[in-house]
Amino acid sequence: MYRAITRDIEVTVEPNFLPERSSVEKRQYFWSYTIVIVNSGRETVQLRTRHWIITDATGRRQEVRGEGVVGEQPTLAPGERFEYTSGVPLPTTSGFMTGRYQMVNESGEKFEIDVPTFSLDSPEAKRVLN
Repeated sequence: MYRAITRDIEVTVEPNFLPERSSVEKRQYFWSYTIVIVNSGRETVQLRTRHWIITDATGRRQEVRGEGVVGEQPTLAPGERFEYTSGVPLPTTSGFMTGRYQMVNESGEKFEIDVPTFSLDSPEAKRVLN
């Protein structure tokens, strides 16, 4: 599990390779990732936008920006959590993702929180070291 904390908001990520959605012949590899956002602060906040940087094993970068996550812009009161699962395809057997969420608090202040950089590894990408 990967974890980052910004302004008392914790973001954890658990990636999972999906062999049933992947194809070695077509060079398509697919991962799901489950993200949990926990508001341990004292103010209510809302997730407004996301910004992802996705990098495959060849170093090719792709940036994704959009409103909310999985069609939602969740509001988290102190002590509340939000969990969602999404997915990402890559043309290589490994890669990594990193990102940020733009949040807004009750007084209208906008700020960004970190999503931890996490690794996307398929069984084919793992090597045995002697």
